[in-house]
Amino acid sequence: MSHQPLSHQVNPRDVLALDALLNQDEVLLRDTVRRFVGDRILPEVADWYERGTFPKEMALEFGRLGLLGMHLEGYGCAGTSATAYGLACLELEAGDSGARSFVSVQGSLAMFPIWAFGSEDQKQRWLPAMATGEAIGCFGLTEPDSGSDPSSMRTFAKQQPGGDWILNGTKMWITNGSVADVAVVWAGTDDGVRGFVVPTDTPGFSAPEIHRKVSLRASITSELVMDNVRLPADAVLPGARGMKGPLSCLNEARFGILFGACGAARACYEAALDYAGERVQFDRPISAFQLTQRKLVEMMVAVQRGTLVAMHLGRMKDAGTLATPHVSFGKMDNVAMAREVAGTARSVLGANGITLEYPVMRHMNNLESVYTYEGTNEIHTLILGQAITGQAAFS
Repeated sequence: MSHQPLSHQVNPRDVLALDALLNQDEVLLRDTVRRFVGDRILPEVADWYERGTFPKEMALEFGRLGLLGMHLEGYGCAGTSATAYGLACLELEAGDSGARSFVSVQGSLAMFPIWAFGSEDQKQRWLPAMATGEAIGCFGLTEPDSGSDPSSMRTFAKQQPGGDWILNGTKMWITNGSVADVAVVWAGTDDGVRGFVVPTDTPGFSAPEIHRKVSLRASITSELVMDNVRLPADAVLPGARGMKGPLSCLNEARFGILFGACGAARACYEAALDYAGERVQFDRPISAFQLTQRKLVEMMVAVQRGTLVAMHLGRMKDAGTLATPHVSFGKMDNVAMAREVAGTARSVLGANGITLEYPVMRHMNNLESVYTYEGTNEIHTLILGQAITGQAAFS
């Protein structure tokens, strides 16, 4: 037993010294993405947010960093560990949820189904270009009347006597939709739900952009409209039948989100910590007041705890022991944590917290979307409820 005196020195940005849990390669990747976010995203993201856009050319920059499909093997993908992918998502979302969403949708929702379920021709055609950012992908599952219950989708593909497919339907809330080169669209067929690889220049396909958002503004969000879109017989993903295909893609994306939410929360906590040390009231910085210190401590503990959960789940995924309820645990709790931290940080910054001079209100608004997309908080609660009781509370 050690009897060395305890040190009173801690890093206020990493009180539990979580960096010690990372290996050298993970630290290098994390620091590389953090520098990129600081140099390329943070100086401009407030303007992107205010204008309601995300520059398409960022895809090439993400590609040069090896971030697109980074957790996949082959076809120009980096083949990193799941934990490394999660750390990249964490740093990207510390910049903005829109940046993490772009990388997450490209890699986990568009590239992953082609990689996991596609034919060799589909993989060779799309994955190398998507890994470099030369081709952008999107994922079409959610519909105007079908969100938490995707199995009730109305989009339908009918196979013709010659083998071609005719695809009709509408998808909603599609990240990257109007800038995508290819869409992975899930549709009902006479043989159950199937996935289709749809080049966006196919006649009958359109992707009108959704405007007037107050959340995820530094992100392109669209509808997908398929009006008698004719596809060749080999447009279908041969390895995916039923809802297991799209749901496995959602689990990939949720894994990135449970890391990413910690990045948004950390950015809010650090903004509040810095502000409280600089803002002077009653002749002293507000960080000297007990109520402010309580807020800062509660935020710090929440961020560190959420990051520990993310790291543990990352190690489980790398070990092959991660299950769907584990992903729901992380997505549900870490996003709820980040949402609360953002609100507390906003209160520390006072009126300054509502401006784009600080990142807090931007993260706060973004997290409202993150809280409900890729499975609402309620759905993840019920997934966990079924896991611990054995009783399904929903179909």
